[in-house]
Amino acid sequence: MTRALLFGLLAFGAARGMAPDTSKWQPARPDYVWSFPRDHQAHPAYRTEWWYLTGIVTDSANPGRRFGYQFTFFRVGLTPDSLPYRSLWSTPALIMGHASVSDFTTGRHVFSEVLFRPNGLLGGFGAPGDSVVAWSRAPYGTDARWTLVWNGKGFDFSMRDAAQGIAFAFATTPSRPLVLEGPNGFSRKGSGATSASLYYSFTRLATAGTLEVDGERVTVSGESWMDQEFGSNQLDADQSGWDWFSLRLDDGRDVMVYRLRGARGEDVVHGTVVGPDGRTDYVEGPSWSPVVTRHWNSDTTGADYPAVWRLGGPGEPLDVEIVPLLANQENVSALVPGLFYWEGAVEVRGPDGTRIGEGYVELTGYGTKSRPAI
Repeated sequence: MTRALLFGLLAFGAARGMAPDTSKWQPARPDYVWSFPRDHQAHPAYRTEWWYLTGIVTDSANPGRRFGYQFTFFRVGLTPDSLPYRSLWSTPALIMGHASVSDFTTGRHVFSEVLFRPNGLLGGFGAPGDSVVAWSRAPYGTDARWTLVWNGKGFDFSMRDAAQGIAFAFATTPSRPLVLEGPNGFSRKGSGATSASLYYSFTRLATAGTLEVDGERVTVSGESWMDQEFGSNQLDADQSGWDWFSLRLDDGRDVMVYRLRGARGEDVVHGTVVGPDGRTDYVEGPSWSPVVTRHWNSDTTGADYPAVWRLGGPGEPLDVEIVPLLANQENVSALVPGLFYWEGAVEVRGPDGTRIGEGYVELTGYGTKSRPAI
């Protein structure tokens, strides 16, 4: 068994409830006291955490060429307890990184991943006061690091995968202040007392840097969305996965909506709408549930994913169609058995079919009876 596969199996098992003494993890609570920039850093008392960035960028030399990207670091908790012995290999968590590039001109989507023990040699998480939030070695065979850094205003981050032929290095600056997703950042995910996370976003990050695809390096600029979310027990027992939408509209509104799918059709739908003036409204219920109008089937995994959605309708606060910019934006892990999901750039269209915005969609729990690893 290879080391990478062993780490993958450890993460796979831990994220599905096989870690010992799970009751000792800190649950998300509505009275959490936020403190920034400290809360950009890791929260080891919580079982699961991720820093998630997506965006759409344009080739500065060729405005007709655009790319979508994803960059995510996960902290996968193994135990909330202090370990009884000292060893660099005895760590209470794993660090997992996912990255992808979608080239809308060629129709190519490339996914990369890393999975390591955060032992100071292969990866780690910054302490309060550090500028480095998280880092890891690049995939085996690539002499580089993946990094996520707080630059004092926004996040700078980079990745490289020589085997997959992709790399990027981006600097970001917020165009809009940080948003708490849910009252005080308490994001309800189900009916259980602890079925929740603590969640904030930067919905508009001006983004600039370089991107490489198949040996070609281009200077790009565009806009990104950043989430950080942490918790210990987000899904109810009968929930199979989620559909998550982050949309930046040309009229200045930013929309985040998630639907957690219940096995008996009892979905949980919550969202946040940020107005052009920065006002935040929290929304919920069936009127905000995206309606699927088309599907896409993966040749790789056999999963049948939603592919086009209607959100709202005539007389509703929102009346849009959401259409992927590339059909195949599925991420399939080679390190964690059975882990795959759709993560893709989308265009937002108005009732007359014209473009009125853009964003990203994440779809988990399709094509498998296994629940997402959170």
